[in-house]
Amino acid sequence: MASIFHLALNITDLAAARRFYGTLLGCEEGRSTETWVDFDFFGHQLSLHLGQPFSTAQTGVVDGAQVPMPHFGVVLLMPQWSELAQRLTDSGLAFEFGPSVRFPGQAGEQATMFFRDPSGNPLEIKGIASHHGVFAQ
Repeated sequence: MASIFHLALNITDLAAARRFYGTLLGCEEGRSTETWVDFDFFGHQLSLHLGQPFSTAQTGVVDGAQVPMPHFGVVLLMPQWSELAQRLTDSGLAFEFGPSVRFPGQAGEQATMFFRDPSGNPLEIKGIASHHGVFAQ
């Protein structure tokens, strides 16, 4: 990986964020104060600060489905995606769009799942066979 991204978002509850990102998603906690916490979000820096989360709407259209915008996430290789999808399913997490495959047999075929964190921030986790497929046309 040539570089990592840093994303800072507002959340409403630090304890709930720690349970969700740390315990459920398995992200390692980094630095924190009384008002924010950092996580290693699958190799990237996610900083969660107490505040009002951004407004979202189902305005994105992908493969015929309206998805929440804006959203963020990560692209995982299929074995890691499948393990996470099973863990989230087993936990009883409420999905906006449950684990599924879109664009089957096409360039850009990917597994996907959409859900929200406890503060309502929408996430999409994608799964692909190879990182070479991320920008396939």
